[in-house]
Amino acid sequence: MLDRRQIEEDPEALRASLSARRHDFDVDGLLKQLEHRRDILRDLEQLQARRNAGSKEVGALFKAGDREAGEALRVELASLGQQVGELETTARDLEASLNDTLLQLPNFIASDVPVGSDEGDNKEILRWGEPAELGFEAKDHVDLGQELGILDFERGAKVTGARFTVLFGAGARLSRALTQFMLDLHTVEHGYAEVLPPFIVNATALTGTGQLPKFGEDLFRLQKPDNYYLVPTAEVPVTNLHADEILEDAQLPLKYTAYTPCFRAEAGSYGRDTRGLIRQHQFEKVELVRLVRPEESEEAHEELTTQAEKVLQLLELPYRKVSLCSGDIGFSAWKCYDLEVWLPGQGAYREISSCSNFRDFQARRAGIRYRPGKGAKPRFVHTLNGSGLAVGRALLAVLENHQQEDGSIAIPARLRPYMGGLESIGPVAS
Repeated sequence: MLDRRQIEEDPEALRASLSARRHDFDVDGLLKQLEHRRDILRDLEQLQARRNAGSKEVGALFKAGDREAGEALRVELASLGQQVGELETTARDLEASLNDTLLQLPNFIASDVPVGSDEGDNKEILRWGEPAELGFEAKDHVDLGQELGILDFERGAKVTGARFTVLFGAGARLSRALTQFMLDLHTVEHGYAEVLPPFIVNATALTGTGQLPKFGEDLFRLQKPDNYYLVPTAEVPVTNLHADEILEDAQLPLKYTAYTPCFRAEAGSYGRDTRGLIRQHQFEKVELVRLVRPEESEEAHEELTTQAEKVLQLLELPYRKVSLCSGDIGFSAWKCYDLEVWLPGQGAYREISSCSNFRDFQARRAGIRYRPGKGAKPRFVHTLNGSGLAVGRALLAVLENHQQEDGSIAIPARLRPYMGGLESIGPVAS
């Protein structure tokens, strides 16, 4: 959520940010809402002051024996009380309406975010590794997985529906190995505390991180109990661990990593990436979440992204890092890097991690603050998160990049201890 004072003091900055995002919004209407609320609160304050002063005067008048004046003032105060009650109701209604409006506003964007319309305008920052010259025609992960008997899309569809998959044998083990490898890397080498959060969250938590109200159609909502949802990402429960808290300065920065399954209806992506594991309704991720002091967030963003990159490097997967443009950046993000892994089966780079700095946008919605020093006024923290990585996409990237001419898959050296020393996946090993 944006700072109301910042909107009032510099509405042109908001207009510029919304224009860059290609986001249509009635800024003038919002400014009128803010002005109307100020007027109501001013009138309410004046009436309350008059009522409070009059309450003292009534007693003094009766004490002085001026009963007539005392009764007249008492009648006036009763009328003032009714007016105060009506204005308080109006103020509450205005506050609720204003809050609903502000929840529809996306975050500001950083000054160095590329201006553009869509992913075609994203700016490449770097590339790591060279796509291997296989010396034979590359297969995609769907064909590889089915031939090895480790991916079964038909049975996934049979027990659930489209965009659900069953992993068998070495495929299931590879998924588990990737998860364990990432958690160990981020906890042991990168200093994150591991969290196992609930896989079901409430609407308040989703509002805190920005999924609600805007992206309700992309969520799986439970019928019972009402107002509960399957997690779309571990970012939601982990960030909200500290909702409505005031942290002490010594507690910061907080660094969490968590594995969760993720569930997304993908309402806005009908027909996209329907083949294979790229866009599933259920998938797994290892997430990185940070809560930091405001002055530390930009450096933390760079470091978090580097830590997600380390996973790809250790898995020997070529990738590129791009800065998302204003028309492609997420609703809550102030700045975002995507890591895109090379997929030989598609002959293209595909997103495998998004690493975002939200600044105080989520913290305002979730009420996450810290106290800079003893007796100091609380400030909002800055929140960050990134996939470290999406497990399913890491799995398919390993299959495609480490495929051999005989159809087997070489296991990257760093993963072999997690696979019981297995060096390759072939028809026999599966």
